[in-house]
Amino acid sequence: MTQRQTNSRLTIVPPAASEAREGAGSLVLVGVNHTTAPIEVRERLAISAARLADATRTLAHQPGIREGMILSTCNRVEFVTFQDRGQSAEDSGLLRFLHEYFAVAEATVAPHLYEFRGREAVRHLFRVASSLDSMVVGEPQILGQVKESYAVAREVGAVSTALDPLLQRAFSVAKRVRFETEVGSSSVSIASVAVDLARKIFGSLHGKTVLIVGAGKMAELAARHLIQQGARSILIANRTGERAAELAGRIAEQVSAQLANDGSAIACTTEVVAFDRLHEQASRADIVLTSTGSPQPIFTRADGQRFLERRRNRPMFFIDIAVPRDVDPRVNEVEGCFVYDIDDLQQVAAAHLADRSRESAAAEKIVSHEVELYQERLQSLDAVPAIVALQQNAEAVRQAELARTATRLAAEPLSDAQQAAVDALTRSLTAKLLHPQITALRKRSE
Repeated sequence: MTQRQTNSRLTIVPPAASEAREGAGSLVLVGVNHTTAPIEVRERLAISAARLADATRTLAHQPGIREGMILSTCNRVEFVTFQDRGQSAEDSGLLRFLHEYFAVAEATVAPHLYEFRGREAVRHLFRVASSLDSMVVGEPQILGQVKESYAVAREVGAVSTALDPLLQRAFSVAKRVRFETEVGSSSVSIASVAVDLARKIFGSLHGKTVLIVGAGKMAELAARHLIQQGARSILIANRTGERAAELAGRIAEQVSAQLANDGSAIACTTEVVAFDRLHEQASRADIVLTSTGSPQPIFTRADGQRFLERRRNRPMFFIDIAVPRDVDPRVNEVEGCFVYDIDDLQQVAAAHLADRSRESAAAEKIVSHEVELYQERLQSLDAVPAIVALQQNAEAVRQAELARTATRLAAEPLSDAQQAAVDALTRSLTAKLLHPQITALRKRSE
């Protein structure tokens, strides 16, 4: 901000746009997902719920990064950051964080990374929250996962004035897409696609025994779909036995309620398997569906060999929807063992995507409109620093002139009433002089 004084006339020169936005940052989103990186890469970057707070805190403390949030799901790991303006991902320490925190070589990750900035980062975040970028378009779990990541980031102080309003807007956009389109009408999810795959493998799940390893939301969704497809017996194993028992109880209640209401359910038994007896009991299952947060495989090639021996070579199918994977891919080498991971589900999910293409187009229009609205809001905020600077500078000039006048009148100081009148007069005069410039700044921003 500069000032010029010619005789008795004072002209305030507003800052250039670059000066007004000095100190502003930029939105940068970097990540990998199911379309850019195979599961072998994604699982190297996956962050468990227990580690998410530490990872988010570490990200936000990287040089050049002011705010940050991490979204880690079975299909994506993304880093949403607000950084010092003009810095590249390398300069800001974001890529350094990826390599150091995850102990992954740059050559391993770099070919699979995507980066969005500014408007395109906003668009991508809106699409992710609205489940338009999911493997199963319209699946409802992703919005909850984004909200959980946001809650963790807020808790550790990594989200503030820049990312907070953006994420709140993303939640609103996702809600609008959900209610104004039919993109999520058929309740398709990763769990339901996994069960569809199991049904296609066997032709029918009637009379089959299924072992579910893990007792989270995905496991519960899978259990419900398995019952609907006719599974006769469901075994549940989880490191925390109480959670496995709770899930078994909810499944039993669901079956009983459906039988009482309309008889649509098929008699199905649930049984909790102690986790320390998991490998002993797993051979009872025709299908093993895993969705834990274990950092290491639960089932190895040697386990698969033992299972087949106990089953007298009757085939056994593993559907692994965990990232990192619960089933060592080498289990597939055992004759009679068939392993499908989450990337194998993409072919099944493609059929659902074709069915939703029309509704997806409507949802994309909503997202595009919301991106424009958000950008307009940001542009309107661009005028605020310039206006504030203009007002502050004018007030400094006013105070300096009052002080100079008071010095001149030191021999005959003004009374309190006179000082108040002069103060009111100069405030009014300053406001009137600034009004055209402030109006012009606002109009230029709009």
